[in-house]
Amino acid sequence: MPPLPLRLFALFLALGLSACDDTPRFTKAEPGEARSGGSATVRKTDQNAFSLPSANLPPSRRVDFSVGNSFFRSPWVIAPSTTTARDGLGPLFNTNACQGCHIKDGRGHPPGPDAPNAVSMLVRLSIPDAPAYAKIIEQQGVVPEPVYGGQFQDMAVPGVTPEGKVRVDYTPVPVRFKDGAEIELRKPSLSITQLGYGPMHPDTRFSARVAPPMIGLGLLEAIPEDAILANAAAQARDNKGIAGRPNRVWDDAQQKTVLGRFGWKAGQPNLNQQNVHAFSGDMGLTTSLRPFDDCTDTQTACKQAPSGNGPDGEPEVSDNILRLVLFYTRNLAVPARRDVSAPEVLAGKNLFFQAGCQSCHTPKYTTAANAAEPELANQVIRPYSDLLLHDMGDGLADNRSEFQAGGRDWRTPPLWGIGLTQAVSGHTQFLHDGRARNLLEAVLWHGGEAKAAQQQVLTFNAEQRAALLAFLNSL
Repeated sequence: MPPLPLRLFALFLALGLSACDDTPRFTKAEPGEARSGGSATVRKTDQNAFSLPSANLPPSRRVDFSVGNSFFRSPWVIAPSTTTARDGLGPLFNTNACQGCHIKDGRGHPPGPDAPNAVSMLVRLSIPDAPAYAKIIEQQGVVPEPVYGGQFQDMAVPGVTPEGKVRVDYTPVPVRFKDGAEIELRKPSLSITQLGYGPMHPDTRFSARVAPPMIGLGLLEAIPEDAILANAAAQARDNKGIAGRPNRVWDDAQQKTVLGRFGWKAGQPNLNQQNVHAFSGDMGLTTSLRPFDDCTDTQTACKQAPSGNGPDGEPEVSDNILRLVLFYTRNLAVPARRDVSAPEVLAGKNLFFQAGCQSCHTPKYTTAANAAEPELANQVIRPYSDLLLHDMGDGLADNRSEFQAGGRDWRTPPLWGIGLTQAVSGHTQFLHDGRARNLLEAVLWHGGEAKAAQQQVLTFNAEQRAALLAFLNSL
């Protein structure tokens, strides 16, 4: 067998790759490239690949990880209950455990045609902005729907009416490659039925969101703000049609506007607040940072339902439980890449760069020296995201703003671990609403700022498409 560079050269010729432009050409793996999470990277690739602690987390600190894991996985129960550490579920909710949405710490999915509840896909609600709502918009990023609030909850405790039912139907969208091959995308249509509290505001905006994977969140939190802002500055300077922007969102603890980096539209500033809002919106649980039930004034039975608060009025999720869940979510490790030196993977990486995908899916960072956890500090990581908002075109638009994100804007999702989705989650449904049934469909839904990259991929022949997918599946 010829040495790798010769095999790669032959493969480049077969795939039509040229060295005549200014994009990088990779003939071998970069040093440390397989360790996507730096020293925190783990090697497991089976169904539990997303559920391991950072590899560099010492045994003395793994106890908190395990306890946090138990609160992440275990169901919360209806109050009052003898299980006082985990009671207070609802009154309105989407799931009874974090793991119910983030199945095996992985990716959620839209509901099937016969599913009784949406579970791992939730629906955000809002109405159009107006000057009268300026304070609400500053702190919540949206104006919640007056009757149903900011999140639709299709489950409830006994005695409380669920808000309704969620259904997703699909329309086929055919797409043709330059070589004549065809692929059929599916365009989702969201239906909200059996409304429990009367009609919604006539101008209600809806946004379906599947639960994203939990891996590497602490490392993303540890990326210096300057590095994220530098991505935006570099894209503006290059002036090539890519114009990522940071979202600016409300920090509940600091009571001020800061950089957003979590959620499909970068609507949350840090992991603790992300967890707090998930406890509240997804499970109806109070915390010291968000000490009220997620009930609107119209939902009187919800407001009158028993609470899991203790005799002194402490929240249903204690500060200690919140701390342990935060520790767990910060330290879920990123799995190592596979086959980084394989000729087809390297060819696919070159095609990824040739199409310009790295303009938004920024490959590499070094985390801050003052990261929240010492194991996450000073790590060279490869998440493949700029954590910025981008206009992704009408095809993916939800037409719903969130802080400074517009109705066509989405945060670039990290790609690390994406090739293990089938192994962990048992499916390959991608994008914010799970419409893409595989990675190629996900690529072809790209529009707006990513339209040029999508058009480049449409010129790829079968071998090139296979190489691109080999690279993505190695991540």
